[in-house]
Amino acid sequence: NDGRVVSNFIIQALQGKDITIYGSGKQTRSFQYVDDLVEGLMLLMNGNYSQPVNLGNPDEYTVQDFAHLIKEITQSNSTINKLPATKDDPRQRKPDITTAKTHILWQPRVKVRDGLRNTIAYFRKELEDSGEIIPTGPDASRPQQHKHKSSGSSESD
Repeated sequence: NDGRVVSNFIIQALQGKDITIYGSGKQTRSFQYVDDLVEGLMLLMNGNYSQPVNLGNPDEYTVQDFAHLIKEITQSNSTINKLPATKDDPRQRKPDITTAKTHILWQPRVKVRDGLRNTIAYFRKELEDSGEIIPTGPDASRPQQHKHKSSGSSESD
């Protein structure tokens, strides 16, 4: 739960809360599954190329389209709620991975939809185990707080 688009949209959708978009929703983002990033980092660390390399995914989505995609995959009845844009929110994020393709022979393999299915399954399990996950961000739609009974454990939740 780091206040990012993917985690917030998924937990809001799974809990039937409004999916919170900051700004018009026309700003674009590129999303990548962690397995692709790890593979790229391993190739970079084990290779001979030592210059900066962008290991992003060049597939670009508007934030609004991404919210609809998450609603579709989660089969959520959440509504999409637009709030004022946050300061310094970039209008476009689309990495150029030419250097990665050329010098370390890397490009993302996991399709965004497949990565989302895996990520949604993870958050579903977390919700089953914990009962709730609180999204972050100003005025994000949040589930009702509830108190956990102490188990007598000294470990932090």
